[in-house]
Amino acid sequence: MNEIIVRPGPLDEEARRAYAGIYLLKRMDLKPADGGIILPFVLPSDLTPLEEILVELAVEELVVVNRRKDRWELTRKGLDYLASLIDEAEALIDEFDDDELPDVIAELRARNLDVFRARFLWGWFDGEFDDLTLWQQQRGVTPVETLWAYYLLDDAFYAELAKDLELPSS
Repeated sequence: MNEIIVRPGPLDEEARRAYAGIYLLKRMDLKPADGGIILPFVLPSDLTPLEEILVELAVEELVVVNRRKDRWELTRKGLDYLASLIDEAEALIDEFDDDELPDVIAELRARNLDVFRARFLWGWFDGEFDDLTLWQQQRGVTPVETLWAYYLLDDAFYAELAKDLELPSS
């Protein structure tokens, strides 16, 4: 009864958009058969929350509109950034795959690294979030938000993800 729960602080809107951008870069890189997505320049209504994210990625020169195909595409810079994220995630998994979660969190904190980012990148790399509706169902989230683009930018997704970092301490 005297357990203290350690929770990461809430993510601000800028952080949620940054994670959403990382998520989109991966989905845009994958082939549709592998869970990828083709994003038309004019997004359908169920994807409208992604407009600001795509514009931010375009400002960073990570994506560009292919006018001939009328869709968003990754740039060389975007592919390079995506490769660096993959390297970061692979390094985490290589180092910590056999360790217990409390030990991983303690080590990341000791190194002054962002524990939430590590958790996000791990799940992102493993494909855990590729289907956000299924992810919610597997975790028992109710009600399930079936419009994944809305859920991706919602506090609820990041709060649910943060639950994985709640550890009892003595």
